[in-house]
Amino acid sequence: MSTRHTETGANDPSGTLIRVAEPRDVPAILGLVHELASYEKEPHAVEATQDQFREALFPQHVAPTAFGHVAEVDGEIVGMAIWYVTFSTWLGGAGIWLEDLFVLPEHRGSGLGRGLLAKLAAVCADRGYGRLEWWVLRWNTPSIGFYDSIGGQPMDDWLTYRLDGRALGTLAAAASTTGPGSSGAGAEAASADRASSHRHSPPGGQ
Repeated sequence: MSTRHTETGANDPSGTLIRVAEPRDVPAILGLVHELASYEKEPHAVEATQDQFREALFPQHVAPTAFGHVAEVDGEIVGMAIWYVTFSTWLGGAGIWLEDLFVLPEHRGSGLGRGLLAKLAAVCADRGYGRLEWWVLRWNTPSIGFYDSIGGQPMDDWLTYRLDGRALGTLAAAASTTGPGSSGAGAEAASADRASSHRHSPPGGQ
């Protein structure tokens, strides 16, 4: 999903807290994801469940696949940043991909979006990560203006591709027929090699 907000300030009003997400926050986080989907004009697109979020953010026996920060105002969670670690082959190091950034409309303009981004920038600095990346819908001009104001650089030369649903399943099924020694593998592999000779981004990328 795209990152969304219209934050312009950097205030720190009394009763405001930006912190690392905890397991008890999962219902509120999922609620904000639904709010984000409505904002993006896709209110019925969210398929995720609380159990899936718990497994991704707070697994019991394996490393998390995603991480989160939340913004609280007087004990209520009103904003979130959901992110994960990427790797840049050009930098030879890790970075952060910001999957979702969202602040409830009634709390925009109070600096919470900037504060969430600042927390992630601090994570990058503390861990030696080389970049913080995200995407934004082209019609979301308030957010684009904000990202420009903090020094974000639009990657206009890149196209975003996605493979899911039936197309993803079809390609996955082809894995059993394109290995070494399988019928027709030579021509298909050569075509795939030519197609894959490019940089992949986002997320991660260079």
